[in-house]
Amino acid sequence: MSLNEILYRILIQGGSYMTILKGLRATVNISVFSLLIGTLLGAAVCALRMSGHRILNIPAKIYIVILRGSPVLMLLMLMYYGVFARSSLEAATIAIITFSLNVAAHVAELLRASISATDHGQVEAARTLGFSAWQAFRLVTLPQVITIAKPVYQSTVVNLIQWTSVVGYVSITDLTRVINNIASRTMQPMITIIIGMLIYLALAYIVHGLFALSDFFAHRRETA
Repeated sequence: MSLNEILYRILIQGGSYMTILKGLRATVNISVFSLLIGTLLGAAVCALRMSGHRILNIPAKIYIVILRGSPVLMLLMLMYYGVFARSSLEAATIAIITFSLNVAAHVAELLRASISATDHGQVEAARTLGFSAWQAFRLVTLPQVITIAKPVYQSTVVNLIQWTSVVGYVSITDLTRVINNIASRTMQPMITIIIGMLIYLALAYIVHGLFALSDFFAHRRETA
């Protein structure tokens, strides 16, 4: 069998390309919603973590330690087969909740480390000039935090896309599960898996491209 025939069986025959697109859409949807919710939740957890009140920062510390140290697959199975086992939530919704909680822990620690690395002298100077605490944070601290955190946050986004490859364990037909099913049907596991890896690689490069584009426009605004 020629390579063209193999690729036809994998990508075209029986509407395989449509199945791959549906799996890709499930992967992207879970990733995007988990990232948005997880980032917002992570900012809130970071605020609690950096609070001067022990009743607030201790639970935040515990949350970060547990969620960052727990395998994503085990957490997903705990949520699906345990916490939400008797709920009417769809598997995709449970997956989004799970990944959001995990992302939040990573984002919270990333923000905390980034804020700690900023130049506090500039904040004090801004307050001396009459800036309010919020204005000093928004105009002085936040731009520094974004610059410091962006490279690691980019890696977090790519990691999240990779983490979603385990959602097939809770009956979600994502990209990985679709690739596995096609490999079993066509009896061409090596080529099929390589195609799946290339798709995940393409998603990673799209993320890199989006971050590079944001850097480009930010640089243009600074030099304008």
